[in-house]
Amino acid sequence: MKNIDWKEGNGVAKGLTGKRVAICASRKTEEMSMLIKKQGGVPLVRSLQGTVFLAENEVEPDLKKCISEGTDWAIFTTGIGTETLLDIAEKLDIKQQFIKIIHQAKIASRGYKTFSSLKKLGITPIAADEDGTTRSLIKSLESFDFTGKRVTVQLHGEKAPTLIKFLEEKGADVLMILPYQHIPPAKETVAELCKEILEEKLDAVCFTTAVQVRSLFDYARDNDYVESLLDSFKKYILAVAVGKVTAEALREEGVQQLLVPEHERMGAMIMELSRYYRND
Repeated sequence: MKNIDWKEGNGVAKGLTGKRVAICASRKTEEMSMLIKKQGGVPLVRSLQGTVFLAENEVEPDLKKCISEGTDWAIFTTGIGTETLLDIAEKLDIKQQFIKIIHQAKIASRGYKTFSSLKKLGITPIAADEDGTTRSLIKSLESFDFTGKRVTVQLHGEKAPTLIKFLEEKGADVLMILPYQHIPPAKETVAELCKEILEEKLDAVCFTTAVQVRSLFDYARDNDYVESLLDSFKKYILAVAVGKVTAEALREEGVQQLLVPEHERMGAMIMELSRYYRND
């Protein structure tokens, strides 16, 4: 087998010839578009990322509630979110109280960066994922009793409905803290992509974050398009995820047929898509 130049796509047949590929990302879109073109395809940028902003004012009352009422569990889902909560607590002059509260609680974490952030505080989670996904985190929590327990969950941008539903069904009193919150993308962009999918004007749709997946399906739910959307992904259009977390979000929404590269990189995703069509 010939070596592949991931940046240029040299040394391989053009597997995307004539294929229309939507890109849902907001960053590195020029690089991905260029790579799609080099593989003979037609890139269409349809950014569903929206904007994530630092929500210091919004998170203050939740942080203070966690400290004043205490918590039985604290679940951290991102390293940057964990670090940001500590920074906000420090600005509010309540960092030591917050650290004391989480030292007294049972701790769960998702992702190696989160685990590292907690380790700096001298905290070892009693439950953690194995592969960076929420599904794996939930599996590690299944044996614990949450009945009547206060559970503080640090989230990032989106509200992780599967995790929250799991905790609530187990009887937990859940407090969500989002140091970073999400402003949805322009409705016109989401509507345009949804229309292109339903009218089968695309061959593939590339997602690089779970937020992009939620943006599309939230719009579809609001407009009663979910079943039609899933039917299009099943029969006509290939969903492509950059990695496991994004793939998990697609599966949670009901998309079962999707392509995921072995290496979680945007360039690898495009080349995997090219190989898929070349071998089809």
